[in-house]
Amino acid sequence: MCSKMKITKSTKNYSACPQIKELLNECDSVLIGAGAGLSVSEGFSYSGKRFEKYFSDFKNKYGFSDMYSGGFYPYKTLEEYWAYWSRYIFVNRFNESEKGNGVYKKLFELVNKKDYFVITTNVDHQFQKAGFDKSRLFYTQGDFGLFQCSVPCHKKTYDNEKQILQMVEQQKDLKIPSELIPKCPVCGKPMTMNLRVDNSFIEDSFWEKAAARYSTFIEKHQNKKILFLELGVGFNTPGIIKYPFWQMTLQNPVSHYVSINKGESYCPTEIQNRSFCIDEDIGKVLERL
Repeated sequence: MCSKMKITKSTKNYSACPQIKELLNECDSVLIGAGAGLSVSEGFSYSGKRFEKYFSDFKNKYGFSDMYSGGFYPYKTLEEYWAYWSRYIFVNRFNESEKGNGVYKKLFELVNKKDYFVITTNVDHQFQKAGFDKSRLFYTQGDFGLFQCSVPCHKKTYDNEKQILQMVEQQKDLKIPSELIPKCPVCGKPMTMNLRVDNSFIEDSFWEKAAARYSTFIEKHQNKKILFLELGVGFNTPGIIKYPFWQMTLQNPVSHYVSINKGESYCPTEIQNRSFCIDEDIGKVLERL
């Protein structure tokens, strides 16, 4: 249905903040949908100066110019592969020394006294670091902090912080020691990240429970004053957050939809009278709120 809707681009700016603030105060609940743009606003870009800071040696050897491209590079050995990925995961998941812009904390301050829930395609753990209740989070695409069997031979994930830190500390000449290559404890095949990149992604028991809580939240607030707050969501995977938010807004006449995303803020004309689409930096908008 969403593909048949006529889409309109943002026409609103910071001047809409008082109206959005009023919606936040009056709504019964807030459903947050978050994409990569939220972490970019936090300061955690995968390119530019931040990439140069952490991956200039990989850039010089392999020629790629951003973290995302490095994740798809055809490394010849698992020692090289895990040298890159262990640093990638450490930088974007476990590095406590790097402080962001406080965008996630501003968001938490806005909604923590409301009945809220978060669905996100981000895998960097920033919501929990900012104080969000884990039971109110649904990480649909996985978590940098988890391993799974690459086959996969069984439906279970494993915390990887200790192994990742060892790989980062012991890598030399852009390779890790062979004995640190993570292997499945059941079948012995190589482990991989619990990230949704193909049909081998494991939806373990924790994922399934989070999905159930998300469904329960939606069912609980049907036909009530719910605010669909979409932050930093583009069109890479619109079927996870964007299209469902549009459809639920259309079906619920007392709901409202807010999209904040620099460069990509849209809504269907069918819900335009109950929508605020702001083409500005998320952090700056949250500051004004």
